[in-house]
Amino acid sequence: MEVELNKQKEFIDIVKKHKGILYKVITMYCADYNDRKDLEQDILIQIWKSLDTYDDNYALTTWLYRISMNVAISNHRKTFKKKSNTTRINGDLLEFTSNSDVNERSYQQDVLYRLLNELNKFDKALMFLYLEDKDYEVIADVLGITKTNVATKISRIKNKWKQQLSQQKQ
Repeated sequence: MEVELNKQKEFIDIVKKHKGILYKVITMYCADYNDRKDLEQDILIQIWKSLDTYDDNYALTTWLYRISMNVAISNHRKTFKKKSNTTRINGDLLEFTSNSDVNERSYQQDVLYRLLNELNKFDKALMFLYLEDKDYEVIADVLGITKTNVATKISRIKNKWKQQLSQQKQ
């Protein structure tokens, strides 16, 4: 009984302390409020299930990013399959956040979100972590690739973005 109470307290403390990580991952992968709530619940369930297997030799934030990203990507695949069976949607027409939030964001943020949303799910996760100022080693750990691969992919994506932005200015 006491072990279960300790697990509950630890879970609540982790979620409270690191809710920003969860929020960022959730909003990166879900535009719709209801989808965000569903994804939030799925991530919290997975964190709860995985709490007993957490290895404290690794950073807690890396572990949380890995769980959150894996659940978000898995959820994105399922959602995409459902939607692709019904209607093809142009991503430019989708709003990333509610109208009230759009008014608060700057033009640069809107451009960045549009560029991020054009990436495949893996590259989106990569750039999300990069934009969060995560070390290449942390990004490599979260995504399961080498640091060299992280650097190469980031460089290619940044170059692609530069080309896209310079074409838009012309």
